[in-house]
Amino acid sequence: MDFNALHHQNHPLLIANVWDASSALIAQQAGYHALGTSSAAIAAMLGYEDGEGMSFDELLFIVTRIKAVTSLPLSVDLESGYGDMTSRIIENIHLLARAGVVGINIEDSHVVNGVRSLDDAHTFASKLQELIAACPSIFLNIRTDTFLLNIEDALEETLSRGQLYAAHGANGLFVPGVTQPDSIAALAHHVTLPLNVMCMPTLPDFGTLASLGVRRISMGNFIHAAMQDRLKESLCKIQASQSFSDVFNYENN
Repeated sequence: MDFNALHHQNHPLLIANVWDASSALIAQQAGYHALGTSSAAIAAMLGYEDGEGMSFDELLFIVTRIKAVTSLPLSVDLESGYGDMTSRIIENIHLLARAGVVGINIEDSHVVNGVRSLDDAHTFASKLQELIAACPSIFLNIRTDTFLLNIEDALEETLSRGQLYAAHGANGLFVPGVTQPDSIAALAHHVTLPLNVMCMPTLPDFGTLASLGVRRISMGNFIHAAMQDRLKESLCKIQASQSFSDVFNYENN
């Protein structure tokens, strides 16, 4: 089943968000059908803040290492595109496609001096149309940050942007931060694109999401963050106990 078809099944596509070759291999062994990179997790792994702090070349290197160890479909979080000009973003997408990537996330916001703000919807839609025309084989999952930024009338603005992006050729709509069932159902019903939601503490279970019309479920960087907490806990226990016994406790559980 190709990547696009995975978004049109009777149940949502649960995508494993990975950050290196090792996490990609584990996701494949766990039975996932597709992978997505987490920009925040990769940035953290490399010591950067999220928001295009790393270079595109660094991102591309990580992507090529992931593709070297797994044949699962891979979608890459391209953030705002890693380029000020649309032509540069197109070049970046072509490089990812040559590396074996089948989809990207691109967002309608930018981080400037640590502050994220929404782009003008119509300006972004025009850029999107250019990307679609230049990269027809790539699944473009459009992330809108209306809920993430907690803007006023977030549902209405998201519906407007989703319908606009659909009209300009988008393949999917990604709305991180949306968790209320009525909002999720409205987006799934009124926007023709497959709806992608993201792991949040109050996100409904997968069965409920399926009944609401969700087609794709992402993890964001939460799995990576949880693993870092476990790593810190383990290292602190070794330091406190002056022993490696805790490292091997899992063998007896």
